[in-house]
Amino acid sequence: MGCAERVAFFRLDWSYQVRVWIPQVAYVYKQEGLVIEKPIITAAEAAAKIKEGDTIMIGGFMASGSPYTVIDAIKETAPKGLTLICTDTATHNFKTNVVNGIGILVANKQFKKIFASHIGLNQETQRQMNSGETEVELVPQGSLAEKIRAGGAGLGGILTPTGVGTEVQEGKQVITVDNKAYLLELPLTADVAFVKAKKGDKAGNLVYAGTARNFNPMMATAAKLVVAEVEELVEIGEIDPNDVHTASIFVDFIVKAEKLDM
Repeated sequence: MGCAERVAFFRLDWSYQVRVWIPQVAYVYKQEGLVIEKPIITAAEAAAKIKEGDTIMIGGFMASGSPYTVIDAIKETAPKGLTLICTDTATHNFKTNVVNGIGILVANKQFKKIFASHIGLNQETQRQMNSGETEVELVPQGSLAEKIRAGGAGLGGILTPTGVGTEVQEGKQVITVDNKAYLLELPLTADVAFVKAKKGDKAGNLVYAGTARNFNPMMATAAKLVVAEVEELVEIGEIDPNDVHTASIFVDFIVKAEKLDM
């Protein structure tokens, strides 16, 4: 189910329904033999969902909460000309040769454009940006989160005072509300989103671990196709509905995590 269909289904009262009602219904349907379990695919099959030139989202912050298994597979399939939406590009240190998370894909030169809020620990991202090899659009982190949330909710954008009067304002519409200037930040969506969960059930309900949650939940709402890499895969009904962070309706495919550390 694409993001537009999800938005049409949930509208503005989605918060309670998604987190509580949908997992409960899934459990009842399981008891009646009616629940639809999401396909469990390999990391290679997940990576093959990406087409040349696609826009993708990858969850995680400094590689915490990133889908390591799928990232390795994307490196192997090596689709090029991609646009990446991420919090940051993790680490690439030229001196120590430490590369992790999304940095593996940056080093493989798979992106033509990157939206991110932080590239300070990835020297390869910096090099590609400065040389013109890759276009990098730096977005204040809060604004980036809201742009993705807006994309997932079907909104036309968000108004924020962050960046008014700075380089962030360049090329953007300024709207005045009650004598205060705001930037119109347009929504971000993706063709495919890859998220990482600590636990998930076979219907696709997901639970994240602490701060590894980061951008994963909002990215799961903002893509046409969502792949969840899950460390612990359990039967439907084994997760308390009150513990669900991302409801099953947002997830299209599940990958069992094989790599837990970069």
